[in-house]
Parts: sequence; C-alpha cells; structure tokens
Amino acid sequence: MQQAPVQPSVIKRQPSAIYRVLGDRIFLAIVLLLALSIVALTLGLGYYLYLGGSQTINKEGFFGFLTGTTWDPALKLEFGIWPYVLGTIITSLSALVLSVPVALAAAIFTAEYAPRWLAGFINYLVDLMAAVPSVVYGIWGIFVLAPFLREAFYLPFFLWAAENAPWLSRYLGNPAGYGMFTGIVILSSMVIPFTAALSRDAINLVPAAQREGAYALGATRWEVMQTVILPYARGGIFAGAMLALGRALGETMAVAMVIGNGNILPYTLFGPASTMPAVIALELKEAVEDLHYSAIIGVGFYLFLIAFIVNSAASYLLNKLKVGSQRA
Repeated sequence: MQQAPVQPSVIKRQPSAIYRVLGDRIFLAIVLLLALSIVALTLGLGYYLYLGGSQTINKEGFFGFLTGTTWDPALKLEFGIWPYVLGTIITSLSALVLSVPVALAAAIFTAEYAPRWLAGFINYLVDLMAAVPSVVYGIWGIFVLAPFLREAFYLPFFLWAAENAPWLSRYLGNPAGYGMFTGIVILSSMVIPFTAALSRDAINLVPAAQREGAYALGATRWEVMQTVILPYARGGIFAGAMLALGRALGETMAVAMVIGNGNILPYTLFGPASTMPAVIALELKEAVEDLHYSAIIGVGFYLFLIAFIVNSAASYLLNKLKVGSQRA
C-alpha cells in the first residue's frame, strides 16, 4: 500500500532580539495601562459627581445633606437626602433577605436534585429573568403585583390590625398597593437570577471527590449538602448575594413605578417611600434651578459612595470566604 507523502514540518520564525527584549515589557505596559484606566474611570466618576453636587453639598454641609430629612426644591430650597438613603438601604437589604433563600433553593434543586432536562429548563427561565428590562417589571408591578397584594394581603391585614391591634395600624400606612413593601417584592424578584446563577455555578464546582468521600462515610444526601457542598461553595453563594445587592442598590425604574415616591419619615410598611435612584430618575428633568440640579447630582454622588463602601466590604468578606477555603 502506497503511503501518503510526509508533509514537511512548518519551521516557526524565531522572534527577533528586539522582540525578545521588549515584547514582555510592552505587553506589561499595555495591560497595566488598561487596568489603571479602570481605576482612573472610577475615581473620575466620583470626582465629577462630587463636583456637580458641590453647590448643594457646600450649602447644606457634607453630613447635613446626608442626614437632612427635608427635601423641598420649590419653596424652602432645603435638601436632605436621608429619607432616600434610608429607603434605598431598607428596600435593598429586605429584597436580599427575600431573594436569597429562593435563589439558593433553586440553585440547589437544579444542581443536585432535578433531572437534567428539568434543570436546564429552570436554569433557562432563571437566566431569562435577568434579561427582562426593569421597565417591564415595573409594568407588571403596576397592573398585576400591586392590585394582587392590595386585595390578597394589604387590605385583609390592615382590617385585622384595625380591629385587633390598633397600635399596629400606624406602622402599616395606606394599603393602596403602591408602597415600600411592593417595591421590596418586585426588587427581590429582579435580583433572584444573580444569586441563583452564581450559587449554581459554585455548587457545580464542588469536586466529586468531596461528595464521594462523604457518601463513603455514610452521610445522607442532606448531610452531604449541609456539611460538604454548602461550606465549599459559600464563597460563590456570597458573591452572588453581593452582586444581587449591588443590583438592588442601583435599580431605578421598576422601583420608582411601584414604591409610591414619598419622602417623609418615618416610612410605613405599606405606605409610600422612595430611593436614591428613583429620585434621580424622576426629578432630573424637572430640575430648572441650579441648586436643585446640583442636589440631584449630589444624590448620585452619595449613591456612588454607598455602592463603593458596600462593594469594598463585600470584597473583603469574599476574600475570607473563598470557594473551597477552610478559613472561617
């Protein structure tokens, strides 16, 4: 049998002496420049936000603008953003509390218990939730969620409290359907995909040897989940929760459409509230006075600071909870 002709080997061109000397240095300089550009962009963003809001910040004081409770751009020209800061923190943390158990349960079910066809279908739907625009969530909240909560939960609970616990009624507010709790519910549904996706990936990355060792020692499926998989994947689960918190802090339209947009303390459970992104979106085009416009930019600056502090704390804690790490 005639053999096929042997193809001559391709001779690779040797790099020049200049490339060998300068190639790594040029590549390092380019990578370093691109990395520093991210830092410069972040610092520049914070600086220009402060510069844009400095007129109002200097008038009210750095902490006075933050802790003030009066927002009156029309008559008194007083600007205090504490109601918006408090509304942002309450809605974001409450949405995280509601969403993490649901997202973690979905991740555990699809990664460990569901058949492959069902897991793929559920994962597709969860990932699709992250791609839905926030204004679509807002429309759903206006026409579906708010009326449902009002009829099925707010009114019955409000009437029960009025008859059996009158002291509780003043903490509930107006059960019209558009208020803080409605904003929390819609916000929690929006951040579920972020925690679920990262938790699912972290659980899938747990080595099979970890599972097999626990099963070999006689552990049940739940004991393997509790003592092996979840401790090993805790870093990824925490990262997903922090990503969801970051999304919740900056969410704008969906929350603004259902939260009622009230700026008076104290907030009530069913009554109107507002958040920092919502007030920026709703009042930016209405700011005709320089002081009002500066106040809106100042809200963005403080929102930037809050997001920076939250993400810095999350990065520090994440280093303590690395995937697979045995450190506490």
